[in-house]
Amino acid sequence: MTNINTEKLSSARFAEATDAFVEVFTASVDFDQRMAAQDIEGSIAHATMLAHCGILTEQERDDIIRGLTQISAEIASGAFVWSIKQEDVHMNIEARLTDLIGIAGKKLHTGRSRNDQVATDIRLYMRHEINQISAQLTRLQHAILNLAEQHFDTIMPGFTHLQVAQPITFGHHLMAWFEMLSRDAERLADCLKRVNVLPLGAAALAGTSYPIDRYKTAELLGFDRPSANSLDSVSDRDFAIEFTAVGSLIMIHLSRFSEELILWSSAQFDFIDMPDAFCTGSSIMPQKKNPDVPELVRGKSGRVTGNLMSLLMLMKSQPLAYNKDNQEDKEPLFDTADTLINCLRAYADMIPHLRAKKDNMYNSAKRGFATATDLADYLVRKGMAFRDAHEAVGLAVRLGVDTGRDLSELSLEELQGFSALITADVFDYLTLEGSVAARKHIGGTAPETVKAAIATARLAM
Repeated sequence: MTNINTEKLSSARFAEATDAFVEVFTASVDFDQRMAAQDIEGSIAHATMLAHCGILTEQERDDIIRGLTQISAEIASGAFVWSIKQEDVHMNIEARLTDLIGIAGKKLHTGRSRNDQVATDIRLYMRHEINQISAQLTRLQHAILNLAEQHFDTIMPGFTHLQVAQPITFGHHLMAWFEMLSRDAERLADCLKRVNVLPLGAAALAGTSYPIDRYKTAELLGFDRPSANSLDSVSDRDFAIEFTAVGSLIMIHLSRFSEELILWSSAQFDFIDMPDAFCTGSSIMPQKKNPDVPELVRGKSGRVTGNLMSLLMLMKSQPLAYNKDNQEDKEPLFDTADTLINCLRAYADMIPHLRAKKDNMYNSAKRGFATATDLADYLVRKGMAFRDAHEAVGLAVRLGVDTGRDLSELSLEELQGFSALITADVFDYLTLEGSVAARKHIGGTAPETVKAAIATARLAM
């Protein structure tokens, strides 16, 4: 008598049982059961298509759909028993279906393979997750627009090299965040185009000899079209890599936002007050208010970028077509989707409750000689060459540093000591308000331009 595991649907080929460790090592059901809803959705569409093509009877189709619907309810209620012996989500569901409806359950796999089945499940799962991520991204964008609208004219320092550079408005800074996220949203939408292609019908690698209708299946599942090549359909995960690359960029942007919020909430900057609900205290220092959410989001950017590297290395050097390596695609993919949704949700919930400390922002801009470039531009408009203007303003800044005064606080006589071109109207350009107001071209920081940018953004969403 042969020693085979008769509990496995695919065990007849083997003369000896799978090693107990290997059975656990190769099983994926512990994590891919997460795609159970997509697996059932795909199977219902496949059975419907098979009946449409006359490969299954209508009764067999109805029995399969009835059984899969019951299994879906069992999974939702927690009554479904998952078995490592059945390796993965697909075989667990098929085994239970056969228990429920008999031989019709075994006919469900006609014209397909686990290779195209799992590729379909992943794409269905990703489509759902991309829509969820996009929704959270949109929530965050709206929150940023609302905050920017409150602070379209709130003056703060703009930085380069983390040194005060020129005055900007807080609303303008927030709109820079918005633009980053807008590109992320575009990348997600573009990624979805390549995700939403149906691999089902590619079977193991060469297609199937059954007279299936792949366009019908694509229609039933809401895919844009069936895939064009069966080998490619089951063996590449570039769509998953692309999604994780988009996710990495989103997380890099959130990490940059986090860094700024962490700096701004510190005693050294003191530009904003973080909402208490998104901070924690110290176990030993009672005065501390730690910006834990931004810090954690900043840290989580590393795991998503790591997931991207994992998937790139997973695909590297794989020959066509399907290989067991691809079982390793799911956990990085699941983790990326979870991390994105949670981080975007945290930010969308947190941003509306940020409080800007306007006076501190204003005074910081005033301390950093933020209008030095405006003085140089003023001299150029008066006829001085820019390099000469640059040198003259540098000397004026040195005087300000030595005497502890901003450029706007120097007297007209002192300023005229650096150039006879300077007249009383110079002070219209040396104020922070004058500096930001002058930059009223598209993309500039002038309050009226920021308000227009917000209005344009709202119309585009």
